[in-house]
Amino acid sequence: MKNMINEKIFKAYDIRGIYPSELNEEAAFAIGRAFARKAKLDYEVEEIVVGSDMRLSGPQLKEQLIAGITSEGLDVVDIGLVSIDATYVCVGKFDFEAAIMITASHNPAEYNGFKMVLKGMHWVRGIELKNDVLHLPPVDLSITQGTIRQENILEKYITHLLTFVDVKKVKPFKVVVDAGNGMAGKIIPLLEPFLPVQVIPLNFELDGSFPAHPSNPLLPESQKEISAKVVSAQADFGVIFDGDTDRLFFVDEQGNFIRADVTLLLLAKMFLEKEPGAGIVYNIICSKIVSEKIRDWGGRPIKSPAGYINIATNMREQAGIMGGELSAHYSFRDNAYSDSGFIAWLILLQLLSEYNKPLSEIVEPFYKYAKNAEINLTVENIDKKLLAVKNYFNDGQQDFTDGVTVEYKDWWFNVRPSNTEPLLRITVEANNEQILVVKTKVVMDIINNS
Repeated sequence: MKNMINEKIFKAYDIRGIYPSELNEEAAFAIGRAFARKAKLDYEVEEIVVGSDMRLSGPQLKEQLIAGITSEGLDVVDIGLVSIDATYVCVGKFDFEAAIMITASHNPAEYNGFKMVLKGMHWVRGIELKNDVLHLPPVDLSITQGTIRQENILEKYITHLLTFVDVKKVKPFKVVVDAGNGMAGKIIPLLEPFLPVQVIPLNFELDGSFPAHPSNPLLPESQKEISAKVVSAQADFGVIFDGDTDRLFFVDEQGNFIRADVTLLLLAKMFLEKEPGAGIVYNIICSKIVSEKIRDWGGRPIKSPAGYINIATNMREQAGIMGGELSAHYSFRDNAYSDSGFIAWLILLQLLSEYNKPLSEIVEPFYKYAKNAEINLTVENIDKKLLAVKNYFNDGQQDFTDGVTVEYKDWWFNVRPSNTEPLLRITVEANNEQILVVKTKVVMDIINNS
């Protein structure tokens, strides 16, 4: 039997769509069933953890997701409203066998979705579950329904987070934290009593309609409030989280956003001091200063396609200690290879405490090259555009790790399809601003005119 479910919701990393036009209760029930069947048959799982963020459609989708799981005879542990990394560590550290987080990460309020992980930290991609969901057999009424119980895992989750920082080494910073009406508004108050920092809270009220600003910290309209507050409060720096807290961006004392690959370098330096020669994973569109500095510091730079699952996979397969992306996901080996905005925040609190200068001065050397913000284009024929780029720039050093990357002596660029949206993403970096402007126009002309 084929279910009437929108196939667009099955993404490269997870399941995600607009509620209720694309992702609805019927889909949630079917996803619960399909995930339960996979967990039971392939991994001998008997119990699945379910967590959710504060999105408005969460309760409705959660109810039907759990109903789907229990209809297949598996039990459910409901851990309530949590950050996404709390759901991950249930499997990675707390001996649960499988978990689903109900979230659409940084997407607008009308979206929701599911991120799924099985024991051994096997992330189940949306496209991996697609056929199972679309071709489910009828519910077997002879199966004994699974049970549902609630469990509060936050105390041991907070204890786990604090293992990544030496609190005694953290200075009494004044830090603006913008939770963006997301789950950081619940978790930061649980961490704050253990830290000597003064948190100046912005938008800590959980509200899935995101009344303060969009959940995506990269959007200019999301950045205005925290930038102004850091300056007016004379804070040491600021940090802004997305809705489910797997991404965070830092703001220096002047209100300027710190690019995520620069933050990755700060983290990498500290990890390489602790574990010389370790592997650091970075995605293909990070500045080339990242691989240069990792080598300078004695580490092994490990290049990866974009996406938190790809970063985690490369960390595991190539003995990486941590990894990061330009989208501000940071993953850690000792966090079961999964990402966590809070672990990154805690580590950076300690790291910045070791410097005796402002954040703006600490990061300045890492802005060696001129780099544009990622350009996103909606195009009709992505494959045709990528082929045109590949053919035109065939005199450069080409790499197909993720889309098309071409490197020249004084500039490089990457053109890749989005894994979550119908977009072509373009990144260009050059030795100076003049070359950047000229070469960006060349790349855009080839894409637009092909």
